[in-house]
Amino acid sequence: MKRVAVLCDVHGNLPALEAVLADGRLAQAELVVVGGDVVAGPMPAECLDLLFELGDRARFIRGNADRFVVDRSPEHGAAWCADQLGRERLARVAEWPLTVAVDVDGLGPVLFFHATPHSDEEILTRITPDDEIVAALAAVEAPTVVGGHTHVQFDRRVPGAPRFVNAGSVGMPYEGRRGAFWALLGPDVELLRTEYDAEAAAAAIREIEWPSSDELAGWLLEPPDPTEVTELFESYRGA
Repeated sequence: MKRVAVLCDVHGNLPALEAVLADGRLAQAELVVVGGDVVAGPMPAECLDLLFELGDRARFIRGNADRFVVDRSPEHGAAWCADQLGRERLARVAEWPLTVAVDVDGLGPVLFFHATPHSDEEILTRITPDDEIVAALAAVEAPTVVGGHTHVQFDRRVPGAPRFVNAGSVGMPYEGRRGAFWALLGPDVELLRTEYDAEAAAAAIREIEWPSSDELAGWLLEPPDPTEVTELFESYRGA
């Protein structure tokens, strides 16, 4: 069994990723699960190369935005990101699985995914009705599951379903405050925040030709409110 750090939704934000990897709390983790949506952002190659330096210590999961980049989709400048990555990196991203399972100290078997166990883009939030959480996680045998995708941290227990943890977003958080958000598992669950210079990061990102640079920079300086974002995500699911 291991202690595991979970880094989701980096979205090409290199300064945020560097801050988390330098955080002393991450050094406690024997394994780093990278929970998807790494390369859709302003510094995709730099972020990926930095994570690859972790070698066998890192396990990767596919996010919907990673898939968009591999497919050169028109969404969110994905084709631009694909050009930055080049053929070899794209081939590695294309191989990432939908889920990863790990035995974690104190928690036992944990299933990691980006959105849900069967989809990289289905939406589940901290206010999704209990019965829909049970249905979405019905096939999971692990007592704990960990995802990302909605960029808001939570640790939710629903009767009849596994404990459901969202690690938050390293590079594009919707937490109403600045920082890089991630999780450390073992022996329990810690939802963490790492401070970094968001002003400098936003300035650097605005200098990059990624189509959504200005939007991301604005979110880093004035992070969206988690309650408002959660309600918006629920509206997308037809709630």
